[in-house]
Amino acid sequence: MERSSFKEYKGRPVVAGYVDGEVVVVESVSFYGDVNVDSGSLVDGRSIAGRIVLARKGRGSTVGPYILYALKRKGKAPKAIILTSKSDPVLVAGAVLAEVVLVDGVPEDVMRYARDGDKIVVRENGEVVLVK
Repeated sequence: MERSSFKEYKGRPVVAGYVDGEVVVVESVSFYGDVNVDSGSLVDGRSIAGRIVLARKGRGSTVGPYILYALKRKGKAPKAIILTSKSDPVLVAGAVLAEVVLVDGVPEDVMRYARDGDKIVVRENGEVVLVK
């Protein structure tokens, strides 16, 4: 039986909450253009519905918050968004509107270790635990 390992990171809880789930790793995310609102899938076909999106940065569009809210209404929103950079105000507005946990400022190191399907735990204080 294989033992799991974990790494802990500290970020800034912008929209605080406790969630855990499977991670989807992307370089950057924009809810306008990168996500299909009907399926909750990225343009490359990977689903973010009920998962935790890990990205270096968000790419804002003023339409993004409405798309994130529409995803929430359809049950297709991510549980959380984790960024290694600082959140832009448009992404913050979308996360608040859709009640999606948002943590930013997580050390860049997480991008080297996280892979799609890994488990991530996000704590209310902004701690992020990556379980492999």
